[in-house]
Amino acid sequence: MPLTGCSTAAPATGDSTAVPTGGSTSAGALPSAAAAGGASAFATASAFDELAAGYDADFTAGAIGSLLRAAVWRRLGARFAAGDRVLELNCGTGEDAVHLASRGVRVLATDASAAMLEVARRKAAAAGVAGAVDLRRLAIEDLAALAPASSGRRAAPHRSDPVDAPPSADPGPWQPPFDGALSNFGGLNCVADLRAAAAGLAACLRPGAVAVLCVMGPLVPWEWAWFLGHGQPARAWRRLRPGGARWRGMTIRYPTVGGVRRAMAPAFRLRRAAAVGALLPPTYAEGWARRHPALLSRLARWERRVETWPPLPWLADHFLLELERR
Repeated sequence: MPLTGCSTAAPATGDSTAVPTGGSTSAGALPSAAAAGGASAFATASAFDELAAGYDADFTAGAIGSLLRAAVWRRLGARFAAGDRVLELNCGTGEDAVHLASRGVRVLATDASAAMLEVARRKAAAAGVAGAVDLRRLAIEDLAALAPASSGRRAAPHRSDPVDAPPSADPGPWQPPFDGALSNFGGLNCVADLRAAAAGLAACLRPGAVAVLCVMGPLVPWEWAWFLGHGQPARAWRRLRPGGARWRGMTIRYPTVGGVRRAMAPAFRLRRAAAVGALLPPTYAEGWARRHPALLSRLARWERRVETWPPLPWLADHFLLELERR
């Protein structure tokens, strides 16, 4: 149920919609609250505020969720090094920000949900990396508020609010252009205009910077088999609904790999596409996974070996894109 992009994962499971994983529910991935703009951004924030307290227990600590996140962390380790400055969208409870900070990466972690950010603040402090993680309430649609004035895209920071914490002694590390970006587990599934989001993100990154984007796709054979096998055909096909699926007052959209690539193309070139959850089941199969730990481990190993083989990225619960800023 990852949907962290909005601030968590979208309603992919427990509810009647597939959700971005950043969040957590028995239904599946949830979008992260930072993803929606205008009134929808606040709807997203409200939805993830409600999920914040139990998100880590429901998703982060789950057998499936931990393997999905490990797959993303593997690529973060390949792309980001100590000393890099990374902009994180829909950071949710801060699990990825803390992971990066523990490896010497400085992270500006943003999300639309104040409750998610508060969990992230406590987590960073407990891990001893609070000085390497700056938390800010910011919707993905408002990334232009971070952009340097010289880019011509700077906007009034009406929804860019630092978390209620002492200001950083050195604000320099938290200013664009950044060395890379991350949006994990479905945050971008909460965004109506991917082209506008891509332009805002590009304005915050230096040329050559890599954006690692984990997005929920529309074609998931695991989901079809699971829900058809449970006599729930409406849930089996929900990602294919024209215009997206409604969840907790939001619209969750399921773009294809090609759709995201085209939306990002004016400012980014695709360097790598991989499957996250093609052989591994979606998170609503957690009960099954806990009954079959050996099989789950084998599926994880096999998936990592073939994660870039077509057509797996197109048939996964999430696809992981690595795009280079032009």
